[in-house]
Amino acid sequence: MSALTTPFGFSSTATEVAQGIDLTGRRAMVTGASSGLGAATAHALAGTGAEVTLAVRDMTAGERVAKDITGSTGNQEVRVAHLDLTDPASVTAFTTAWEGPLHVLVNNAGVMACPEKYTEQGWEWQFATNHLGHFALTTGLHGALAADGARVVVVSSTGHQQSPVVFDDVNFAFRPYDPWLAYGQSKTAGVLFAVEATRRWAGDNITANALMPGAIYTSLQRHTGGRGSGRVPAHLIKTVEQGAATSVLLATSPLLEGVGGRYFVDCNETEVIDRRSGTLHGVARYAVDPDNARRLWTLSEQLGSRSGL
Repeated sequence: MSALTTPFGFSSTATEVAQGIDLTGRRAMVTGASSGLGAATAHALAGTGAEVTLAVRDMTAGERVAKDITGSTGNQEVRVAHLDLTDPASVTAFTTAWEGPLHVLVNNAGVMACPEKYTEQGWEWQFATNHLGHFALTTGLHGALAADGARVVVVSSTGHQQSPVVFDDVNFAFRPYDPWLAYGQSKTAGVLFAVEATRRWAGDNITANALMPGAIYTSLQRHTGGRGSGRVPAHLIKTVEQGAATSVLLATSPLLEGVGGRYFVDCNETEVIDRRSGTLHGVARYAVDPDNARRLWTLSEQLGSRSGL
């Protein structure tokens, strides 16, 4: 299977990627859309004519972004809904309240390298936010996604190369907590979710792909001094609009029709690697391994069932 390539690349913006795409009558949702990449992704999707829901924790910030999007695009179908991915009750309320089909779901919200913290269920905070909450959200919306063959977009990171999913200790009950290992594990989980969702839901014409948006300075880096790992050269830093381009490509491009279970960087599918690359490209083999993907799905279901999801 050859890697999928597109006319777009590192410098492409979300607006450029979405140019000429008409999603009028389609419905899209972006988590974490009250700032940064999420807001830029929602803006580009609204520009295609889609009805866009901003799923956010901070309703005030979300309403402000929605107003800005409507003002700049003229799209009156921009909505804001409350969602806290670390709270199973919030996720359940959200999915229960959703009505009608959903054609695009962008699992964008996340946290990076935060201090050690756990949810009420005992879940490590990054694994809970970046994976388990999105897992519950996406599976809870399965009926809406299956109504008309949806696309699921998972924002992962090159940080996944820091750690596989440690199935016997996802919550650092035995390992000393390390914020970057926890971040890496959670981002590996996102890629594996895309692999297994595509396999399980093929009969529903649902596809899921994961991506690395690039190195972008947003509020995601609030726990790292505003500069992420600090190891990315200045010439590889993207604007927010450039960072959102790969998400928008996976959500909208005809080139991705029927394509799922893959990992993209700079708007193109990247290579599978067996050793940490030292670059922003490459997806670790363990992150696209079908057996790991199935095992993670089972574990995620088990954890969710214990919390009432």
